[in-house]
Amino acid sequence: MQKITAYIKDFITRNTDLDLIVNPNDFPDTPYDFIFIPQQKLVIHCISIGIELGSTYFFQELSHIFTPKNLKVIHLWEDIWYSKQPIVESRLRALLGKSDTIPARLTKVSRIEKPVLDKFLEDNHLQGKTNAKLKYGLWLPKQYFRVLHDESFRLETSEKESLLVAVASFSNAKKIVRDGQVFRSYEMIRFANYKGLTVVGGLNKLLKKFIEENSPDDIMTYADADWSDGSNYEKLGFERITQTPPIAFWVDKETFTRKYIEDTIGKANVYNAGNWKFLMKLKNA
Repeated sequence: MQKITAYIKDFITRNTDLDLIVNPNDFPDTPYDFIFIPQQKLVIHCISIGIELGSTYFFQELSHIFTPKNLKVIHLWEDIWYSKQPIVESRLRALLGKSDTIPARLTKVSRIEKPVLDKFLEDNHLQGKTNAKLKYGLWLPKQYFRVLHDESFRLETSEKESLLVAVASFSNAKKIVRDGQVFRSYEMIRFANYKGLTVVGGLNKLLKKFIEENSPDDIMTYADADWSDGSNYEKLGFERITQTPPIAFWVDKETFTRKYIEDTIGKANVYNAGNWKFLMKLKNA
């Protein structure tokens, strides 16, 4: 068992009583380890940076093998575990059904400023902050803090009148010609919940506010295929468009930091599973 696999297995066994199987016999061949949680239909593919592959599409193709079996697969890279461990643990808890949940109806939507968005994304999103023109937040008022059960939330909210529990950020409008028509198209760039918390209906509430204020013809977004097949976007009215090619990274084996492919000296060349592209069409709706 590889080191990263042992860490993930230990985390799961400490946080749940779910059964798990390491490297089931009927799973596809891979130089890495699988952790399978049958009750959640969840497969965690634990990827050690010390083992390199030459195949560009390996992880995409592996995901496609699991999809017809109705199994959700996550490609969990060792560098992401070490560099973003609190966020990874939060996402795993949500997938295992162990995160706090609150209904979006208890929250209020408002515009937020760039420093607020940036800090929230650095603390709660695997890909961190990025530029965005339009920024929205979901706030939980003080009278509803009682629905937060984790001790860390009580410490966080002790002197606050409201808690920022989710954010969504969007690009400015771009004119896109599609099927002979001009569309005012926006991109949803980031969405994130507060670590350890799932706001049920949160993204839907943020999208409704954004649409109300900006009247977009359509909204485009991406789902990280290492973590998701994007099916939750389809439930919100997005249409699956395509899967993008894998993205190449160079990972520093000493610091576990990722760099773009230009920085090649002393690094390991790896490819992720790419992204799923989605489009919500609103102009003729």
